[in-house]
Amino acid sequence: MTLEVTHVRKLTRITVDDIDSLARGAAILGTGGGGDPYVGGLLARKAIEEYGPVELVSVEDLADDAFIVPIAAIGAPTVSVEKLDTVENLSLTIKKLAATLNRVATHTACLEIGGSNSMLPIVAAAQLGIPLIDGDLIGRAFPEIQMGMAPLYGIQASPMALADEKGNSLVIEAIDSFWGERFARQASIEMGCNAFNSTYAMTGAQARESFVAGSMSFAITIGDAVANAQHNNLNPCDVLAETLRGRIVHLGKVTDLQRQTTGGFAKGQATIEGMGADAGSILSLHFQNEHLLATKDGTVVTTTPDLIIVVDAESAEPITTENLRYGQRVCVLTGPSDPRWHTTEGLELAGPGYFGYGVPSHRWDGTPEEHTESIERYRV
Repeated sequence: MTLEVTHVRKLTRITVDDIDSLARGAAILGTGGGGDPYVGGLLARKAIEEYGPVELVSVEDLADDAFIVPIAAIGAPTVSVEKLDTVENLSLTIKKLAATLNRVATHTACLEIGGSNSMLPIVAAAQLGIPLIDGDLIGRAFPEIQMGMAPLYGIQASPMALADEKGNSLVIEAIDSFWGERFARQASIEMGCNAFNSTYAMTGAQARESFVAGSMSFAITIGDAVANAQHNNLNPCDVLAETLRGRIVHLGKVTDLQRQTTGGFAKGQATIEGMGADAGSILSLHFQNEHLLATKDGTVVTTTPDLIIVVDAESAEPITTENLRYGQRVCVLTGPSDPRWHTTEGLELAGPGYFGYGVPSHRWDGTPEEHTESIERYRV
């Protein structure tokens, strides 16, 4: 029995019934980062129960003068597991940033598609009674603020607003997105390595150019596909690879894990000894909040900016970097990122060289980048 990969299920609103699939699919696309999907799902479900379903608007349908204020959590996901989000002050960052720009937010959005960071905008949209955009600014999760599509189009991460669970808040005005990241990272550390962040406020016209359109619907489609595979006794990992149009690179058991919270990030490396067809092979994963590099028996098999995903070997449920544990039996997959990440400018922002890995970028199919095209309108 096989499962036919369906077209992306386009939604016009998010209800409680959509949360499980959205959280699962977003955590898969988040490549290990973006926060715990279970905790985020609980918050989103409660918000919808309290305020009602959230309207989901496609990027293509935005008016030119719409004013979008995205939101996410910033910090180390290892901390967020113990220092759980409290959402009373969540929408404060949206209001603060909009007021700084003398505007009122008409929409909110995900800064990145990833576990909890795809759930928090649902909470904010419900609290404020505004629509949520079906899209995000990365198409996956990345550890640093400047790693988004917006800077490729000249939209900088300044000003930005941060707030913590105590009600502390501040607005950062920096000369560019890199400086914004530096200031925001230090502020988030003082806020306990887990804070809310709104940045890249933009118009509807700018969003149509710089967003990864449809990523929320795609996440729900992925989540549905995994759930259907589980229900129909199919191999969920095979179905996931097909849905992502990617491939499985390794099946094995976590035998070593080094992870530390430093500089406002969760950084580390995992060793996965092969099982089944991969017996005798060893895969090494390197991560900084998200998985960035995978080598198999010393050979690079895939790198950032493409997706490197770790899921449970039996169920294909996503395992975020903070939830990796010794002894887990996992399936490691890779899949394509938005092609804009493979431009020269995209690789400068989020390729392996930026993170200090002395290897060329390898696409999800294992081939190294021989050259990249520069699109002139993309500018950092």
